[in-house]
Amino acid sequence: MTARSRDACRPAADGLLDLRRWADGLLDLRRWADGLLDLRRWGEGQLDARGWGDERGAGAALALAVATAALLLAMLIVGAGTAAIAQARAASAADAAALAAADALSGFVDGSPCALAQAVAAASGARLDECRIDGLDARVTASVPVGPLHASVTALAGPPR
Repeated sequence: MTARSRDACRPAADGLLDLRRWADGLLDLRRWADGLLDLRRWGEGQLDARGWGDERGAGAALALAVATAALLLAMLIVGAGTAAIAQARAASAADAAALAAADALSGFVDGSPCALAQAVAAASGARLDECRIDGLDARVTASVPVGPLHASVTALAGPPR
């Protein structure tokens, strides 16, 4: 190799040396990070070959998280089921109260239509919120408590058209 060709290769060789210095700097950073891991030991546990601390109790924490998630899901399902049952109870009470009011309007039963609707709704375990008479039609709204809320349903009864 001539002197001229050796000089032409010199910048490439200098670039390799710069890369080696950069890689040495990375190794120094890794040593520094390993020193941080030594400072973060937990209790009496020693670091294992991977550089992680003692993992005792991790299974218990995972089991607690899974149990909490299962409990929250069960509470959500029970709450939705309770609301659906209350809605069905309110619907049956409103239907029965509207039919009772329509029977009073048509003359099959003696008494005030709204008073009969109130009695039927109370017997069904619901509260009569509204009773409106429109000709021979009775529109009744009944509600059933669901915790702090109320499930409410409106029913309409009258002669066929």
